[in-house]
Amino acid sequence: MIIDTHCHLDNNQFYEDVDTVIQTAIENGIKGFLIPGADFKDLPQSIKLAEKYKEVYFAVGIHPYDALSYDENIMKEYINHPKCIAVGECGLDYFRLPEDEEEKLQEKKLQKEVFISQIEFAKKVKKPLIVHVREASDDSKTILEKYGAKEVGGVLHCYNASEHLLSLSEHGFYFGIGGVLTFKNAKKLVEVLPKIPLEKLLIETDAPYLTPHPHRGKRNEPFYTKFVSQKIAELLNISDEEVQNLTTNNAKKLFKEFSSII
Repeated sequence: MIIDTHCHLDNNQFYEDVDTVIQTAIENGIKGFLIPGADFKDLPQSIKLAEKYKEVYFAVGIHPYDALSYDENIMKEYINHPKCIAVGECGLDYFRLPEDEEEKLQEKKLQKEVFISQIEFAKKVKKPLIVHVREASDDSKTILEKYGAKEVGGVLHCYNASEHLLSLSEHGFYFGIGGVLTFKNAKKLVEVLPKIPLEKLLIETDAPYLTPHPHRGKRNEPFYTKFVSQKIAELLNISDEEVQNLTTNNAKKLFKEFSSII
C-alpha cells in the first residue's frame, strides 16, 4: 500500500472526475491522500473531499507564488478541522523572480516573511510543515533552522536533490519523492536518493503535475505513485513491497492521523 503525501486533488483539473480518480487509486493500493494547501480559494474543495473520504486529509497554507494573499486569520479558521493535519505548502521559490533587482529583493523579502509566519503558526498549532523549495535551498535551510522548525518537523515536498538539505533529516524532516525520479534528466536526484535515510523517505505525486514516466504529458494522479515506488525500489535494490511498507510507515510517523485508517 502507498500513501500519496502530496496531491492537489482540489485542482480544477480534477473537478469532473475526482471521485473516479480517488476510487481508482484506492482499488490499486493507494490508501491515503494528503491535499496540500496552496491557495485559500481551493480549501472548500479540499474539505469536501476530506469529509467524503476517510482516506483523504488536507493541509492549510500558502504557496510562495501566492504569498501576497497570506492571511493568518484564514489559517486559524481551517486548522482545527479534524481532517486538517499539516501546515503548507509553504516555503521559497526563486524560479520566477522579477528581472528588476529592486522588485526581486522585495519578492524574496515577502516570501521569507510569509514562510516564517507559517513556520511560527505550525509551531503554535503543533502540526508538521509541508515545505516547497525551488532554487532557494540555502535560504530555506537557514530559515527552517533559525526559526525552530524542528519542533514540528515536516516534509521537503518534491525534494530538489540538494545535498545541502540532507542534514534537515536530523531536524525531523522527511523527503518527498515523486515522478521527477523517473525522468531521464533526473541524474542528480538518482545520485542523491541513496543518501536519504530510509526512515525519512516519502512518496508523492504532486498531481496533476510532474507525471512520471511512462505517462509524461498526461495529467498526473495518485494511482501513478506505483511508478515512483518501483523506481525507488530499482535504484535502492530493494523490493517494491519493501518501499511501499517503508514509505507508508514513514508517512504514518509524520502524519499520525493516517494510522487511524491503515
